[in-house]
Amino acid sequence: MSERAPGSPPTFRAGQLREPELTAALRTLELTVRRRLDGVLHGDHLGLIPGPGSEPGDAREYQPGDDVRQMDWSVTARTTHPHVRQTVADRELETWLALDLSASLDFGTGNCEKRDLAIASVAAIAYLTGGGGNRIGAVVSNGRDVARMPARGGRLHAQSMLRTIATTPHPPDGTRGDLRGVIDSLRRPQRRRGLIVVISDFLGPIEWERPLRALSARHEVLAVEVLDPRDLELPDLGDVVLHDPETGRTREFTTTPQLRADFAQAASDHRAAVEQALRRCGAPRLSLRTDRDWIGDVVRFVAARRHSIGAGQGGR
Repeated sequence: MSERAPGSPPTFRAGQLREPELTAALRTLELTVRRRLDGVLHGDHLGLIPGPGSEPGDAREYQPGDDVRQMDWSVTARTTHPHVRQTVADRELETWLALDLSASLDFGTGNCEKRDLAIASVAAIAYLTGGGGNRIGAVVSNGRDVARMPARGGRLHAQSMLRTIATTPHPPDGTRGDLRGVIDSLRRPQRRRGLIVVISDFLGPIEWERPLRALSARHEVLAVEVLDPRDLELPDLGDVVLHDPETGRTREFTTTPQLRADFAQAASDHRAAVEQALRRCGAPRLSLRTDRDWIGDVVRFVAARRHSIGAGQGGR
């Protein structure tokens, strides 16, 4: 794709981009994030998703959407109305990224590839959770190799982490992703209470729910879903040859109306199953698409989260 549409992240060519283009792409991404988010969302310890922290605070009446794990049963019994116990944000936030860069993300028919969108979301998360002694680390997998980056603070660390992620190589053909393994690796050793962000297209089997639920018992959890329009529906192309890089299989199809309808229904059913699994894990979902203004979606998501938190606090 020779021209980048407005609002699209720079391309990293599935981990194959080299200098000086790599430095230029990373710089463009950093400037885009800072220009669009600086002064709009960044606040003291608010970050990407206002978490509960670990110090007990005041109780307030339960609002739809509150985490039931924060129910204050003694106040509820005394007042006969459901209450949740608010907590004071930690002074230092530790954020961990579980990043899926399996072969299914090296694809895109919109303004970019899904991998580019995943890398862009990392840059936004690093910016929104940075500062104030906060730290960020990551576990990244392409299905074959796993890279672990310790949680550290500072802009230089965030830049180094982003460079490592952007140069993660494309996995060999036939390599399946391992989102469950990436998430499970964050359970041990036990980390201080913080924020876990899972970034994936969530297209494979939902085998990751159990380890994610285990993490959500201690940490705030956020899911970033990166999608392409072709993940959701097939266009009317007639005879096509489709290749699955995670199984290595190639098949020929005729995109009949029935096939397109069946594909759209299966995609819708899978997304609903993913949404239900994330809800059981207490993980809000930020959906980003290759055919939309990704950073605008980030802005709207965080603004909506803060509004709901503020509305709940105002009802005390």
